[in-house]
Amino acid sequence: MQLHNTQTGRKEDFVPADPERVTMYVCGPTVYSFAHIGNARPAVVFDVLARVLRRRYAKVVYVRNITDIDDKINAAAAAEGVDIEVITQRFAAAYHEDLAALAVQPPDFEPRVTQHLPDIIAMIQRLVDKGHAYAAEGHVLFNVTSFADYGALSHRDRREMVAGARVEVAPYKKDPADFVLWKPSAPEQPGWESPWGRGRPGWHIECSAMSATLLGETIDIHGGGHDLVFPHHENERAQSTCAHDAQYVRYWVHNGFLNVNSEKMSKSLGNVLLLRDLLDEAPGEVVRLALLSGHYRQPLDWTDETLPRARKQLDRLYGALRDVESVEAAAEDAPEAFVRALEDDLNTAAALAELFELARALNKADDDAERARLKGQLLAASDLIGLLQSTPAQWFSGSDADGVSAEQVEALIAARAEARRQKDFAEADRIRDELTALGVTIEDSAQGTRWRMAG
Repeated sequence: MQLHNTQTGRKEDFVPADPERVTMYVCGPTVYSFAHIGNARPAVVFDVLARVLRRRYAKVVYVRNITDIDDKINAAAAAEGVDIEVITQRFAAAYHEDLAALAVQPPDFEPRVTQHLPDIIAMIQRLVDKGHAYAAEGHVLFNVTSFADYGALSHRDRREMVAGARVEVAPYKKDPADFVLWKPSAPEQPGWESPWGRGRPGWHIECSAMSATLLGETIDIHGGGHDLVFPHHENERAQSTCAHDAQYVRYWVHNGFLNVNSEKMSKSLGNVLLLRDLLDEAPGEVVRLALLSGHYRQPLDWTDETLPRARKQLDRLYGALRDVESVEAAAEDAPEAFVRALEDDLNTAAALAELFELARALNKADDDAERARLKGQLLAASDLIGLLQSTPAQWFSGSDADGVSAEQVEALIAARAEARRQKDFAEADRIRDELTALGVTIEDSAQGTRWRMAG
């Protein structure tokens, strides 16, 4: 199995430190608003990676955190006049609901910053004791000049790093690039007691402390979006390495940006696509397939055609299964070519090509033994990538549609068939128009009339 390591800039054989316990940490959401489609991409990508790892290794410990201490959360809570927990609980629940719709499996641990403040404070104290951090005017800052390898992850020179971090010019900093580990809280702001006074942690320290507590000082894989490489992951790497005098991460894995109509998604452009709004447009499985349609490291361009195209692709896969509903699937593993694609730096685009090839072979199979074998392979492969989680009947009945039942559609199709048998083609056309008005697409074939909800 190979993964692209951001730090080395190349694809490497994945060899865990302990094959009996593979560890992976992925940066999760800051829960102050609803998740957008960009937030969904790493959740889906690393869900697939976790599935692939679990196929190969007996024990995989996957941690994805929730950031529930943040100035944006404070602002949202102040605007509503509520405690920050009201905001974080609301949007964490919404995040879980949205990811469940995408068939994203829960991680083994989902720590929250508020649950790990003693661990965070202890790590900061260790950095101070080792001379890598210092207290100044109620703040504690990491001194980047104490870590000679700072910048090795993001491959930036010093001027780029200072500019990229949008550093706050402050007289108490020893170096402009020094970053905050702990900062003071005003009386009206949430705060916790520490050796440096009442305050709250900086952003970067939380992941270092929580990953060390749950996974150990060195972890196999650290994942997240490419936007986190600098400064977040660069700073994590610095403080963790210095705190433990050990390598922090063995493989850094980052997914690419998600753009909307070839433009960066941003509030200023007004093109932020909320995940739950997209889930109103299409089933979660459609959104999931769309997110996996390109290689995870490449930018993914989201357009008006993205969801309709993914829905048609799923129609093809479910159509192949519908043709063999009477055939019991054989107990099969995912085909070697499919697994090989996923184990080649999680090449989901190549894996999906193998999946569609498998569906084509199933459509052409002419005996039940071959159909049973291919059906078993298709289901096993789909399960590994998190697709085909419904039955064909559920998929084509449009269980996501409002106000149209399968029984109603089947009755209209039967009435149309009878009209055609009676050569009452005007009535048959009228019923077809009625079905179209209900959002139903029908397909006449030698095997009879099939239908699906139009996407």
